[in-house]
Amino acid sequence: MKISSTQIERRFEISSSLAGLIDGSFEIGNLFVIVFVSYFGSKLHRPKLIGIGCFLMGTGSILMALPHFFMGYYRYSKETNIDPSENSTSNLPNCLINQMLSLNRTPPEIIERGCVKESGSHMWIYVFMGNMLRGIGETPVVPLGISYIDDFAKEGHSSLYLGTVNAMGMTGLVFAFMLGSLFAKMYVDIGYVDLSTIRITPKDSRWVGAWWLGFLVSGIVSIISSIPFFFLPLNPNKPQKERKVSLFLHVLKTNDKRNQIANLTNRRKYITKNVTGFFQSLKSILTNPLYVIFVIFTLLHMSSYIASLTYIIKMVEQQYGWSASKTNFLLGVLALPAVAIGMFSGGYIIKKFKLSLVGLAKLAFCSATVHLLSQVLYFFLICESKSVAGLTLTYDGNSPVRSHVDVPLSYCNSECNCDESQWEPVCGNNGITYLSPCLAGCKSSSGNKEPIVFYNCSCVEVIGLQNKNYSAHLGECPRDDVCTRKSYVYFVIQVLDAFLCAVGLTSYSVLVIRIVQPELKALAIGFHSMIMRSLGGILVPIYFGALIDTTCMKWSTNSCGARGACRIYNSTYLGRAFFGLKVALLFPVLVLLTVFIFVVKKKFHGKDTKVSENERQVMDEANLEFLNDSEHFVPSAEEQ
Repeated sequence: MKISSTQIERRFEISSSLAGLIDGSFEIGNLFVIVFVSYFGSKLHRPKLIGIGCFLMGTGSILMALPHFFMGYYRYSKETNIDPSENSTSNLPNCLINQMLSLNRTPPEIIERGCVKESGSHMWIYVFMGNMLRGIGETPVVPLGISYIDDFAKEGHSSLYLGTVNAMGMTGLVFAFMLGSLFAKMYVDIGYVDLSTIRITPKDSRWVGAWWLGFLVSGIVSIISSIPFFFLPLNPNKPQKERKVSLFLHVLKTNDKRNQIANLTNRRKYITKNVTGFFQSLKSILTNPLYVIFVIFTLLHMSSYIASLTYIIKMVEQQYGWSASKTNFLLGVLALPAVAIGMFSGGYIIKKFKLSLVGLAKLAFCSATVHLLSQVLYFFLICESKSVAGLTLTYDGNSPVRSHVDVPLSYCNSECNCDESQWEPVCGNNGITYLSPCLAGCKSSSGNKEPIVFYNCSCVEVIGLQNKNYSAHLGECPRDDVCTRKSYVYFVIQVLDAFLCAVGLTSYSVLVIRIVQPELKALAIGFHSMIMRSLGGILVPIYFGALIDTTCMKWSTNSCGARGACRIYNSTYLGRAFFGLKVALLFPVLVLLTVFIFVVKKKFHGKDTKVSENERQVMDEANLEFLNDSEHFVPSAEEQ
């Protein structure tokens, strides 16, 4: 979902904030059933629940891919009314064509009055519902799987099994990013259209890769993997005959009416006692200053990571001009292994040096400090916005503009009768990007010959080139060498940041169980997980997406003239807003961690707060769940 969100945004012509809501629907689905799984999970047939969960995840993934088969072909040139199956530049909006067509152009008010909403305009709802179904299905898989392994593995073997599952979880993430990189290079309608007729490339802001293929593959694999779980026993340690005898005795007991009445009375008392005890326990953890501080600073810290994971592809694409395919590949090959190594290194450090509660808090403080410093460094790696005539420059390219809104036409294109809503960018040989060949004042083209070049571009001509070759080629101008070098530095820092932060984040899984009474560990973990999902996993993509939307300079328009997806952002404002909000989230984390360390020293002065063997196992389980969710913590086996 993370690696496809930009593609989904463009395919369904939606804003980043709405794409963030779709992304958060996974957490919404998870929250619907997390209480049910937490309470009934250990009482029911765990392997079958896991199998049902895998099946629902597969069904949800396939549901997310279905809109592709009902929406028709993707038209990347809606603004210019160009059919992507036509490989003819005679339809491209140059100056002479627009002059001839201006007399026959239908007035916009008539178009709007007769406009009918496109059939695919609300298809994103199926993606939303499918992702929510995936969240529902994911809930029992890891927690019940961990507890099942831990309950029935031979003594001393559970750590080996959990480590194996941990490694497989990371392999799955790397494999997913590799597939995402491959599918992002494929055109969305591959197999349906002649690819030789597609004018845009993966670096174009209108490019949509085969986003649906990833969900189709993962859905089929999830459904197939669900089958073996239905054949696993409830208790694998019991021989088959013993299981049948136990079942027979259970039937005999349940037939005794007096036992049923007594059990029902006891159950009512038990439920009443449990409900009262639950609210007392909840009050106990919410009045624990250490726990409240812990929940707040972990929420702020993890919000920064969730934002990075959700929008890193968009950031790199807009800042440095990388394609989604290239970004996915590098993340899968370099960043994810760095996270895995960091998590294992963090666990080793905690175990080797037997860190106390203060030591764990200091490790978390170092992690937050490194993450904050990396965000500050990113400010120096922000590239200047592209030189785009009509958005950052006047149409003649001679001077910058204060605002990208309603930039007046220049004398070089005022006679062309261009539609300023068009987005068919061309790069002039002066290094400036123009919104369309018409707005560049181009009067002829190379026809169908690749690459497509436009000639006699009057807005390029006024720059005063000596060779009088006033041409432009299809597509945006590439980033300069300085920005390209910055992109490599950015990615190196990103990998180092991922490693060092993963080392520190491992301590969170131990801290949460050390600052509450032993009998409240499960509730503390569960409440913390609920806050992370509701205020982190759901809200963070939405408000970061809304912030990103404010930096958009050019929105696409559909056939009805309504706003679609963003075509180009002001990369300078985008970088400052994105990294600025992350710094605003991280600075209070350092303040709260300082307070946390001070309170811990005061409260536990002279007491033994070393990590026990039992807590190391909880830490390993939490690491596995972190890998599974790829964003933040989910309920652990301890919670079950």
